[in-house]
Order: sequence, then structure tokens, then C-alpha cells
Amino acid sequence: MTDPTYSNLQAVQLVEANRRPTGVQLVNTERTNKHADPMDLVALAQTIQKADEMTKARVGSKLTVIADQIRYLQEQAKKHLEDAKRDNIIHHAACNLVKRPGTMYYMYERESGQKYMSILSPEEWGAGCPHIFVGAYKLEYDLSWTPIEEVEEKSQEFALIDKILNAQNAITDSSEPNLNGLTKKSSSASLKDVTNESS
Repeated sequence: MTDPTYSNLQAVQLVEANRRPTGVQLVNTERTNKHADPMDLVALAQTIQKADEMTKARVGSKLTVIADQIRYLQEQAKKHLEDAKRDNIIHHAACNLVKRPGTMYYMYERESGQKYMSILSPEEWGAGCPHIFVGAYKLEYDLSWTPIEEVEEKSQEFALIDKILNAQNAITDSSEPNLNGLTKKSSSASLKDVTNESS
């Protein structure tokens, strides 16, 4: 009867025994091929099984992370496509004035279904607003449109980006982006300064 404790263990592959290693017959093969405790095979099988389980778990967790990243990228792609579609509609809306980045514009819809852009908000129109108000959008400097409810969040993002770039400029004394950390010139200068201080 098989012990259930060891029933799930995999077969252990051992190194082949050779009575004539390097072509020479040994006097006593018992000394070269020592007999081990039978429980060593069980321990070896358990180690192999544990390694297999850990490999599966490690690969599984990595694939889960990749799947999450794929889902995130799909969501981002969907959002960018929706934003591009919205921006396209706004850019093609009727407008009798030159659109300037950094300005808030208001979209209205006539009874005919025509959508047009205006610089007058519904509050400025007051009760005499002649058409249906669709939405308010700020024209960004990259010519994308930000809905009024997202303007504050977008401003905070731009402020954070400016802060990061300004911090980098302060470190490198350079107005050009430096993705490798310190520039060679500034790092060698700091190394020289440190060397002079220590001497």
C-alpha cells in the first residue's frame, strides 16, 4: 500500500552509475557508489516538487502583472481615442473667431443641429441664452481640448511637470532635458569640488 504522504511526489532522476569511470575498472564500486538513506530520495523529490510549484507561482504572478498592464494600456488607448474623437468634433464646430490656446470656449447647439463655439459663457448670456449649451472646453497649447470639469486637475498635472523640470534644471544647471541624471560636465565639476575639499 502506498503512503499518501508521498503519492504526489514526482519521479526523481538520479545520475547514472558507472562501474568503469573514465574507462578504468574500480576495485570496489561500493565505495564510489555509496548507498544513501532511502528517505533522501523522498526529500529530493519533495525539493523538486517545491521548485516546480514555486516556478509556477512566480510565472503566474508575473503574468498577472503583465495582464494588469495590458488592461491598463487598453483603458488608456480607449480614453485617448475618445479624447481624440471629442477634440476632432470641437475643432470642426462652427466658429467665427480665431481660437487661442489657454482660452475657455463654450459650445452651443442651434435648433438646426449645428454646433458652434463662442467665448460667451451661459452666465454671460443670462436668461436670454438663444441656444442649447453643450459644454465648456479650454484649448490647451498642444491644441487639445480639456472639459471645464477637468481643467483644475490638468493644471495641477502641468504644475507638477513644471516643478519636476525646474528641479532637474536646478540640479544640472542646464535648460535641456537630461534623462541620464547629471550631465558629464556638472558631475565632473562636483567630483572636482569634492576632491578639492578633501585635500
